[in-house]
Amino acid sequence: MNQDYIVPNEWSLIEEGFQAEKVKSSESLFSIGNGAMGQRANFEEHYSGPTFQGSYIAGVYYPDKTKVGWWKNGYPEYFAKVLNAPNWIGINIKVNGEMLDLHTCKSVEGFRRELNMKEGWHKRSFKAVLPNNVEVEVTATRFLSLKMDEVGAIRYEVKPINQNAEITFLPYVDGGITNEDTNWDDAFWDVYKTDTENNFGYVVSKTNKTEYHVCTGMVNTLYVNDKKVEVSSEEKVEELKATLTYTVTVEKGQTAAIEKMAGYVTSLNHEQENLIEASKEVLTKAADLGFEALLTTQKEAWAAIWEMADITIEGDVKAQQGIRFNIFHLNQTYLGKDARLNIGPKGFTGEKYGGSTYWDTEAYCIPFYMATKDDQVARNLLKYRYNHLGKAIENAEKLGFKNGAALYPMVTMNGEESHNEWEITFEEIHRNGAMIYAIYNYVRYSGDYSYIPEMGLEVMIAIARFWHQRANFSTAKNKYVILGVTGPNEYENNVNNNWYTNYIAQWCIKYAVENIEKVKTEYASDFSRIMKKANLSSEEIEKWMEVAENMYFPYSEEHNVFLQQDGFLDKELITVENLPKEQRPINQKWSWDRILRSPYIKQADTLQGFYFFEDHFSKEELERHFDFYEPFTVHESSLSPCVHSIQAAVLNRMEQAYTFYLRTSRLDLDDYNKEVHEGLHITSMAGTWMSIVEGFGGMRVKDGTLTFEPRIPKQWKGFSFKVNFRGSIVKVNVTQENTTFSIDGDRDLKVKLNGKEVVVKPASVVA
Repeated sequence: MNQDYIVPNEWSLIEEGFQAEKVKSSESLFSIGNGAMGQRANFEEHYSGPTFQGSYIAGVYYPDKTKVGWWKNGYPEYFAKVLNAPNWIGINIKVNGEMLDLHTCKSVEGFRRELNMKEGWHKRSFKAVLPNNVEVEVTATRFLSLKMDEVGAIRYEVKPINQNAEITFLPYVDGGITNEDTNWDDAFWDVYKTDTENNFGYVVSKTNKTEYHVCTGMVNTLYVNDKKVEVSSEEKVEELKATLTYTVTVEKGQTAAIEKMAGYVTSLNHEQENLIEASKEVLTKAADLGFEALLTTQKEAWAAIWEMADITIEGDVKAQQGIRFNIFHLNQTYLGKDARLNIGPKGFTGEKYGGSTYWDTEAYCIPFYMATKDDQVARNLLKYRYNHLGKAIENAEKLGFKNGAALYPMVTMNGEESHNEWEITFEEIHRNGAMIYAIYNYVRYSGDYSYIPEMGLEVMIAIARFWHQRANFSTAKNKYVILGVTGPNEYENNVNNNWYTNYIAQWCIKYAVENIEKVKTEYASDFSRIMKKANLSSEEIEKWMEVAENMYFPYSEEHNVFLQQDGFLDKELITVENLPKEQRPINQKWSWDRILRSPYIKQADTLQGFYFFEDHFSKEELERHFDFYEPFTVHESSLSPCVHSIQAAVLNRMEQAYTFYLRTSRLDLDDYNKEVHEGLHITSMAGTWMSIVEGFGGMRVKDGTLTFEPRIPKQWKGFSFKVNFRGSIVKVNVTQENTTFSIDGDRDLKVKLNGKEVVVKPASVVA
């Protein structure tokens, strides 16, 4: 049974009623971020019940030493961990000397929590009776500023209901935090200065090993009945924590409030010796502006994001809530401002997966950012990988590859491999293909070929060298094979000739050679620079092509499908519909041995190839492969339902496409995989966007032209979306009756609708 306590609403997440068992799930779902930092939706006040406290800073990590039973050559020395950063949200509350704690209150009524996605803020309100019988009404609102991205703002209001009360606010910043995810319980942070100065309190700390320096600061302002009051603070400075204490006395029915401006200033963006002053300056500026003024700029910033990124769905509130939830968290995680950053699978919502960069960015996220922002954002993501090319070559060298062959990491913060499960680290090499597919996808969509001679071709050459060396010739098959791999379906390890891996390897080599010829012809100076740098000869290219032209692909004549890998038909082929529900999810109920011997597929594998390269196959071939593989797919990867939704839409199986769409869009909201308490699935949220735009919208780029083959679920009256295509912003509106286009800009744009050319003119709507 999936969870269903989130109230359906088009623009907000709403939780009504206090449920202690839901606290950790809600901390994930209601998380906030601004691209530079983020946090789980922990309570500001003290809470003694089960909680997962988490605040995170983009780009700050710790190399946690690998924990394995025995060492293997090529093993990464560490697993990169996103760090639970010093806690700045804390505001303990005492009422007549009694600590407010929802876990110990006599009663909690009217509890309501809202994450307003339209305007980018989180609010919590409730009435509680404390153990000393004082009844209070509390409202706490907070947001992370998009405009001032080193600042978070909190307004915390307390109103005594049944008697006059002394309200004590104890705002603090605390460096004494630990990670939930740690291998050896190492100290990730070293706090080396803590102090207070009037209303400014701070903790300065640095990460061990990586030496990131961070000043976590706060500035506070007090109010009674919305009037600012001057209250002397009592200062408490501890080794790891700075607390300021303010006490006000109010009559019953009056409201005492604190506005806390706080956040992080880091050595990523400031000189180390200036961190304290920089923190004080930005927080004082925010405090002078005030909570309401800063909130107004927040609403304006989010309005600008939604103007471009929104997808509307008419007639289906849960579907509408789902897609906006996904778009909102993608923008909270990454805004494309800083080319040093990337998109972690959990974003700022948890610590699982290390918070690092995976192939998810290239395979799933780039289309979203290309279409809803601009080409430069996608270019930054590609440049991020180009800047790591040297490390990718080092990664391959550690495994015995030579001559500049590159293996991009499965998990990374700085380009160095930091994933330490052998069946992933050494074997899930298909990730290399996603690096090249992202370049192809970028050029296809943007029309900007310049990236390839500037940077992309060097990456292609290094990856082609890897595939050439990784394949070996089988005399038995008279073909080149790729042995001992893990495909996208991680429920099969150490298999031979995973079809998807072999296919994308072949394609990478051919695409590299195609672009070598194009750059040679059209960008002569770049060509000579690259050839000299790579020391590439025509003889080497011929050897690559020998591998590509003679690649082996396992095939079943009986089923008339490509086999996911050589041994797939050796399995006991029992479909998912015959798997008892109480045994799901199998990754939580079965041993790994049993999973590996089963036919069950974690995520789209062969079908991932059909999604990437749909122009290489007929619709009839897609249908055969979909019908063969989907019945064995348990979709226990967040990256699976979106691909299946798109392909079901292509096959005009709209009920199935709609079901998969709901699963991908509400994966976390409804907690399909029973793990939302660990954090959200951020990168798969871009797949949700694709399931509407590419699935139901049928959007493709063919020969430089936007094409659409729209389909609409029967549950919807209509849907609309915008895409930024080569400088023109196109709005697509689909109803049960027709599809219309409009355009922002000053020039015409040709698109194709169901194969027919349509010219969209500015300031007009075209059907």
